[in-house]
Amino acid sequence: MSSEVTSDHEAMGVALREAGAALAAGEVPVGAVVLSAQGAVLATGHNLRRLSADPTAHAEVLALRRAGKVLGDWQLTGCTLVVTLEPCTMCAGAVVLARIRRLVFGAWDDKAGAAGSLWDVVRDRRLNHRPEVLAGVRQDECAELLTRFFADRR
Repeated sequence: MSSEVTSDHEAMGVALREAGAALAAGEVPVGAVVLSAQGAVLATGHNLRRLSADPTAHAEVLALRRAGKVLGDWQLTGCTLVVTLEPCTMCAGAVVLARIRRLVFGAWDDKAGAAGSLWDVVRDRRLNHRPEVLAGVRQDECAELLTRFFADRR
């Protein structure tokens, strides 16, 4: 992946496209993108839990794994993770462990969020790394995609 994005708004557009791919596959529509310090798209991911029968196949984890392979390093120092939904505890832990510099997300997750709503793993002072967090980027678009998905399932 070699495209560059110039703003968080544009990066969220990439994540939203990934969320659309998850939706098309019948997965919960969450998408993520990892950007280099210069804004280059390193990797993307979308939820694949059902298709892969893997409980860890969240958009964030898949994007982080792919970015690590691109860089040849598990430490993603200087990178930004942009995701359509506030990360859960597993994904928030992965953000901390990967040394992500910035976490940008769209919709809040009041039921399972771990970046400020239910928990705040990414800002826990007991941990050795705390990324900068920017919440609410294109929040309405991100939330609407999820709301429609779950409404259709009922």
